[in-house]
Amino acid sequence: MSIEEEIKRIEEEIRNTQYNKATEYHIGKLKAKLARLREELKKTGSKKSYGFAIKKAGDASVAMIGPPSVGKSTLLNRLTNAESPVGDYNFTTTRVIPGMMEYEGCKIQLLDLPGIIYGASMGRGRGREIISMARVVDLILIVVDVFTMDEILRIKKELHMAGLRLDARPPNIIIKKKDRGGINIEMVKGRLNEETVRGIVMEYLSNADIFIREDVNEEQIIDALIGNRVYIPSLVVVNKIDAMNPEKMENVVYVSAKTGEGIEELKKKIVEKLGLIRIYLKPEGKKVEEEPMVLRKGAKIKDVCLKLHRELLENFRYAVIYGPSADFPGQRVGLNHELKDGDIVTIVAR
Repeated sequence: MSIEEEIKRIEEEIRNTQYNKATEYHIGKLKAKLARLREELKKTGSKKSYGFAIKKAGDASVAMIGPPSVGKSTLLNRLTNAESPVGDYNFTTTRVIPGMMEYEGCKIQLLDLPGIIYGASMGRGRGREIISMARVVDLILIVVDVFTMDEILRIKKELHMAGLRLDARPPNIIIKKKDRGGINIEMVKGRLNEETVRGIVMEYLSNADIFIREDVNEEQIIDALIGNRVYIPSLVVVNKIDAMNPEKMENVVYVSAKTGEGIEELKKKIVEKLGLIRIYLKPEGKKVEEEPMVLRKGAKIKDVCLKLHRELLENFRYAVIYGPSADFPGQRVGLNHELKDGDIVTIVAR
């Protein structure tokens, strides 16, 4: 039996098996085996490819992914200074076209990828190159138009099959491989029992200590075992609202790349999804610098020092803060002080 036939057989068995406590162990093992076979199929079906060579630039990078002819190129041109080819036919874009979006001091690289089609996760239609590019950016922008809104779930499924976990975080699972001793499991009480977890793990490992610190499902355990999953935020954009007024959905941005409607809101949402904050530096005895330093939400004073120069961290004495994160204007803080958007920072060193 070929790998493809075995995958179909297991998929059919999972569909036909009612999930309950009595079948949990069996279904868990089937799902683990299915995921392992799919990974094997990707490797055996891989062909030599030159991929897309794009140098990362700016404060963050965003991949625009969607079906052909939904206006990604027009949208890129509207958001940036890029000149992506535009046409009224499928597959206008056959390579990655970068552009730089500037918004309130943030510089964000947008990448217009070729249209994604069904089967992209298994390499169809330059799918491997598209997916590999999507795995290294900071945000996925799923772009459809008012006529292809039913493609949103299919695109998310393709990305999921390719190992991208949109708007999720890695499960709190620690796996320590060892040479002998079998499988030892420590886990919090949750939806799965230890026997099911053991059955899943043994599809991949013979000897390991597994520590599960939260309630997880079968797929999260499998993801942790495979270890090549990418956890990345996403944003859905519906284009061409000038052609038709669509029924609105939550957590979706509606735009017209042709007229510019909704473009400013989209820029704002992109920055919010990326979790960027702007810090304004004020060197000792000088004015506040006009151009901000752009960091990620949760950044601390030590991140500012590292971005400026490593020696600054070694010679650090204290920082003076004005702005949202300060308890009072001119507060002195240490390296672990967490910054907020709009802070003004003076670093004092030896």
